[in-house]
Amino acid sequence: MSLVLLDQSEYKRLDAKAYDREKRKLRIELLKLQEDVIKNNRKICIVFEGRDTAGKSTAIKFFSEYLRPQHFNYVQLGIPTKWESSHWFQRWSKTLPKEGEISFLDRSWYTRAITEPIMGYCNENQYRYFMKKVNKWEEDVIKNGVELTKFYFSLSQDQQQIRMKARKNSELKYWKLSKNDEKIITKWNAFTLYKEQMFNKTATEISPWVSINSNNKMIARLTSLRYLLNKTYYENKKIIKPAKWSKSLNNYSTNLEGIRFANLSYDQFMVISKYSDDS
Repeated sequence: MSLVLLDQSEYKRLDAKAYDREKRKLRIELLKLQEDVIKNNRKICIVFEGRDTAGKSTAIKFFSEYLRPQHFNYVQLGIPTKWESSHWFQRWSKTLPKEGEISFLDRSWYTRAITEPIMGYCNENQYRYFMKKVNKWEEDVIKNGVELTKFYFSLSQDQQQIRMKARKNSELKYWKLSKNDEKIITKWNAFTLYKEQMFNKTATEISPWVSINSNNKMIARLTSLRYLLNKTYYENKKIIKPAKWSKSLNNYSTNLEGIRFANLSYDQFMVISKYSDDS
């Protein structure tokens, strides 16, 4: 199993000025990445999964606010048709980015790994078929040129209950709380079981899961964007020195004499990069 755990929860507070400063730096780098995607006809797909209220939608807004809108897609599919339910991979193939695009998926094909079997929206055979075939399907997607990143935003049960209550009582966000949401939050243990099964079977070397602690939404957004930028090559890339909250984010990488060095700390990266093929 290839699962990357990014738990920055020890930093309970993040100064507003520091947050804005870090946000600006990372967004500038993300815009550079988008320019490279457009210039070189790259295809980048970023999956955001997690429980309700984990912060997936706001993270996507955080990522995309200053990107060129004609070159990225926000994907949030509704209830599948009968045909889509029985042709699951064909349904999701249509959401994959075209050349020169970045696609942000607010939930993905992995609803079949967790939500659908828990809520009875798919049958046992459909669930088992998906779990058997998804790794090969993703491998083919990646071979076809799609650069895939899978984020899972994780939060505690107490934090979810607090956010659900706040959503229910909000005059602006009450509509986000559906009857389906109210049902699924009562199935915490089942959700955890299916999530662990998903990680065990679908966190592969070629397509790992990156689990982000999202109890602090601000840190979750910064952590996920920094992770993406660290792992992805783009022209005029600037390696940003880690802030206090991100020192344990060991996902720097570089090439030296044809050998790929990955999962480096910032300090390790700075030493090796002086001699690397990328410099």
